[in-house]
Amino acid sequence: MSVEMMDEYDVVVIGGGPGGAMAARYAAAGGLSVLLIEKRQEIGTPVRCAEGVGLKDMDRFLDLEPRHISQPIKGATIYAPDGTAMKLRSKNDEVAGYILERKVFDRSLVEAAARAGASVFTKTSALGLIIEKGTVVGVRVSRMDKEKEIRCKIVIGADGTESKVARWAGLVSAIKLKDIESGVQYLMTDIDIDPDNIELYMGNRYAPGGYVWIFPKGKDRANVGIGLLASKIKEERPIDYLNKFVQERFPNGKIAEMNFGGIPVSGGNVPIYGKGVMIVGDAAQLTDPITGGGIKCALFSGEFAGKVAANAVNSGDWSEKALSKYKTEWDKMYGRYMRINLILKDYYVDMTDEEANKLARELAKKDFTGVMEIPELVKVLSSVDKKLLLKLGAAYIGF
Repeated sequence: MSVEMMDEYDVVVIGGGPGGAMAARYAAAGGLSVLLIEKRQEIGTPVRCAEGVGLKDMDRFLDLEPRHISQPIKGATIYAPDGTAMKLRSKNDEVAGYILERKVFDRSLVEAAARAGASVFTKTSALGLIIEKGTVVGVRVSRMDKEKEIRCKIVIGADGTESKVARWAGLVSAIKLKDIESGVQYLMTDIDIDPDNIELYMGNRYAPGGYVWIFPKGKDRANVGIGLLASKIKEERPIDYLNKFVQERFPNGKIAEMNFGGIPVSGGNVPIYGKGVMIVGDAAQLTDPITGGGIKCALFSGEFAGKVAANAVNSGDWSEKALSKYKTEWDKMYGRYMRINLILKDYYVDMTDEEANKLARELAKKDFTGVMEIPELVKVLSSVDKKLLLKLGAAYIGF
């Protein structure tokens, strides 16, 4: 193990979140020399995430321990603007998902990458890419006030929303207002909640073009946040809506922590690879267009990018064509899911509160037992609103 950065690696991963950790882990497991850099001094902070994740596939990435989990989740209640409630519950009251403890979870993922052989350096910032003849061949970094050039065969950008790596590589420009939500979240304590049930509040009354969430982290504490579509923000800011909600729902609650940031909801309609570079997770706008959830998208995209990098370098061909297999794998896993959820997002964003109330009253008559994933929810929605079925079209068949 080296305590100093080398001058050259097979792969440099920029960003130590779930996507970067998985990319580094699988590239290293494939026998490559891998450098993972993170600009902050600690992995997992600050937490800019509601921390919720479905149970399915989580054992693929990490053997979850009690320390990784704040709260098991068995149900969800979705509230329309007029208060009509749609109650979703898992079959037989089984655990359907978790609210994670991201500070611990993220560190465990990076530790797994280190155990696989990746070299991890925190408090290390990327200053720019080294590009020769249109191909990325390295990274300029700063660590402890010293700058250094590091050569590599492949760079993997995992540096979050509004990714600098993606911009430096010429893959994306600024995110359009209709494709990003502005999010604010409080960690609240001393509040009255159902600890195994998340709550979502929809409609313009609560969050124009978005929703308010309550994700429990124990019997009397929760992540309480809001995401507003940037194109819908007028005079009132997201924090104004959130404060109004908190005063109404938790007048005696205490705020212990606050975080904020952008949430891409484009469905990943941007280039995610190029010459010598791949982009994963939020950096590639690979988040659920409906919920803004990005943990699993980051984990899967990081895994795919890491494996493609390992295969490419080991075969001696890391050309743009070879790296295109990353997008192929992503599309195979998530492509149709993203297309459908993007349609659903646009459908929801344009809905008036009156339309939302009417739809909610019809849905409230339905049995949502066992409906805890988007595909099942889409089937119920489509059975009530035939216009939605027409909008989904061929993409829905077999979903």
